[in-house]
Amino acid sequence: MRKASLKRETKETQIKMSLNVDGNGKSTIKSDIGFLNHMLETFSRHGLFDLKADIKGDLHIDAHHTVEDTGIVLGEIFKKALAEKRGIRRAGFFVYPMDESLATVALDISGRPFLVWSAEFDHEKVGDLPLELLEDFFLGFVNGLGLNLHVEVHYGRSDHHKVEAVFKALAKAMKDACEIDPRQAGQIPSTKGVL
Repeated sequence: MRKASLKRETKETQIKMSLNVDGNGKSTIKSDIGFLNHMLETFSRHGLFDLKADIKGDLHIDAHHTVEDTGIVLGEIFKKALAEKRGIRRAGFFVYPMDESLATVALDISGRPFLVWSAEFDHEKVGDLPLELLEDFFLGFVNGLGLNLHVEVHYGRSDHHKVEAVFKALAKAMKDACEIDPRQAGQIPSTKGVL
C-alpha cells in the first residue's frame, strides 16, 4: 500500500495530512474554508484516495496562505507516497461533465512542474473560497508533486459546477496516472530511468 503522512508548520499555516493512494475514497477534511473541504472530499471520493487533512491558517488575513499551502502539501504527500513512481501509468486525463459545465484535466507525473490554467469564473467566490486562489492551489500542487498539469474549463453557467468539474476530472486523471501498470513490472516509466 502506498501511504504517506506529512506535517507542514509555518507562521501562516499548520497542516497535517495523510494519504493512501490505494484507498476507497474515504476522507476526513477539517478546515475553516467549507468549499475547500467539499472539493478535497470530492477529489478523495472520485480518485478513490483515502485522505485525511487538518488545515489551519491565518484566515484573519485572508484565505491565500491556507489554500496555497494546502495545494503544496497535497502535492508533496503524493510525491512521498509514490516514492520512485515504479510501475505507475504516469499520465492521465479526464473530461468531466458537471451538469451544464465541462472541464478537462490532462496530467503527467513527470517530475517537471508546469501548470496551464484556463478557467474563467463569473463571481469572486464560491461559498467562502475566493476563486482567484484556485490557480494558486493548483500551482502549489504542481510544484509539490512535480506534475505537468493542464486544466481547462470549457463552459458552464454555475461557478460551483465549473470548479467541481475540475476537481472531479483531476481525481479521475490522478487515479489513472497513479495506477500500477502490470506490464511495467516495477520499472520507472521513463527512458531516463528516473522521474
